[in-house]
Amino acid sequence: MGGPQPGSLLDRFLARLIDGILLAIVNYVIASIIVVGALMGETGGGMMVSTGGTYAVAAVSSLILVAIQMGYFVFMESSRGQTVGKMIMKLRTTGPSGGNPTVEEAIRRNIFMAIGLLGVIPVLGWISGLVSLVAVIMIAVQINGDPIARQGWHDKFAGGTRVLKIG
Repeated sequence: MGGPQPGSLLDRFLARLIDGILLAIVNYVIASIIVVGALMGETGGGMMVSTGGTYAVAAVSSLILVAIQMGYFVFMESSRGQTVGKMIMKLRTTGPSGGNPTVEEAIRRNIFMAIGLLGVIPVLGWISGLVSLVAVIMIAVQINGDPIARQGWHDKFAGGTRVLKIG
């Protein structure tokens, strides 16, 4: 068949892994320097953090993580059609029209990352990792179960975005 083919589950996984490592480094640096430094600065960086301070650190870290992740994926996919991981794996995200996804399509495609906002809710924060894992497993199962288009629910929710192998 001519033209780009849908990206394999393994290629897409490796691209997300690469992006995840990059984002983890950025989040760690930002959370460590800004959040922890700002919240613990009054005690001179001592270990005297109250329960409220611990909650504040977790809440602000959750907000920053989601903002960084969403901003990165939405900006890169809508402006370039590729994240760094997709560039390395020679993949490209396309919108339903065939060009780069629009900002709205990229937001819809990556909205599952906002599950991390559950970390702001004291009683439900612990469940965010579990819910995120379930969402990612559902995406992987659907991509694997769709041998023609290789679309997950997030691609369909975004109006039919596709991830294509370009190299």
